[in-house]
Amino acid sequence: MAYSLFLSNPVSSFPNRLHAGFCSSISPLSLSSFKSPSSANPTLCRNVQLPLGFPRCRWRFLAGTSIGETDEKPSMIDNDVVVGEDSAAFELGDQKLSSWIYFTLILGAVLFALDVLWIDNSSGFGKPFVAAVERVSDSPEVVMLSLTIIFAAVHSGLASFRDMCEKLIGERAYRVLFAGISLPLALSTVVYFINHRYEGVQLWQLQNVPGVHQLVWFSSFVSFFFLYPSTFNLLEVAAVDKPKMHLWETGIMRITRHPQMVGQVIWCLAHTVWIGNSVAVAASIGLIGHHLFGVWNGDRRLALRYGEAFEILKNRTSIMPFAAIIDGRQKLPKDYYKEFIRLPYLTITALTLGAYFAHPLMQASSFRLHW
Repeated sequence: MAYSLFLSNPVSSFPNRLHAGFCSSISPLSLSSFKSPSSANPTLCRNVQLPLGFPRCRWRFLAGTSIGETDEKPSMIDNDVVVGEDSAAFELGDQKLSSWIYFTLILGAVLFALDVLWIDNSSGFGKPFVAAVERVSDSPEVVMLSLTIIFAAVHSGLASFRDMCEKLIGERAYRVLFAGISLPLALSTVVYFINHRYEGVQLWQLQNVPGVHQLVWFSSFVSFFFLYPSTFNLLEVAAVDKPKMHLWETGIMRITRHPQMVGQVIWCLAHTVWIGNSVAVAASIGLIGHHLFGVWNGDRRLALRYGEAFEILKNRTSIMPFAAIIDGRQKLPKDYYKEFIRLPYLTITALTLGAYFAHPLMQASSFRLHW
């Protein structure tokens, strides 16, 4: 649950790489040359116009692969031309040491401020906030659902006003505002769930059934690979790099256009099966509902930002995992697996395993807060 509550934005500036021959003729506003990826005429690619705000680039890219800058001018683009960005791309050689030093300093400052202003019961507002919500009802299910709804309303509300806020205060200031409000609310929700997860009415008990523990562990592990690609761009998350709203298309996006929703559903179902009580059900209803709203709201915001480019991407991707692949709208490249053999996914693997073994530490830390 924590990953979907805490994390939110992008990892690489994939559009920095495009072929000059492809983008030289691109100008703002319409992808009308493409009706669908299957019917697109390759020779029309030179006339493709991308919406205002779509990253200008110097590279051409085909489904799942990228061709670096050369002096050779392409005569045509493949039917599977990618209109979005390459998700989870990370080039170590492109990284600046100074950027990661800034990131480390910002992370330290944020954690310090979070501890003083929210976590520490002697100086922070975290405990009074949870206590105020608990006054609504004595039911842990109602409190759990209320905390989730408060977080969801603030998180999705701020996301909905992103364009307006960025025009008023700038991208970096908006990112600080967004994280500064969302992070404490997310933390309160996670801590309350950990502390009260075995309260409420026991609906079933499957923990001693052979194979259930392994199924829950595997499902939880897989759920973290459905993180939205923007999550990987830590420098944008911390506003070291200017935050952007990205149009991702490769990697996990080929399986589902809304990976974070899918990952959250998998995580919630696994933990509800394991815990088997009314508090777990309440938490899952809140979180899944929040992410289902995010499916609609996310598509709406991308359509407003990217116009016809998003419509093309939407036509060859799906909300339900694998649906576009099964019905032939999404063509996986032969080397599709390479889109996952990247540093961000290796990092997610290590962190997911670490989080599993750190469960006792997470539980002990939450218990000490008495929220």
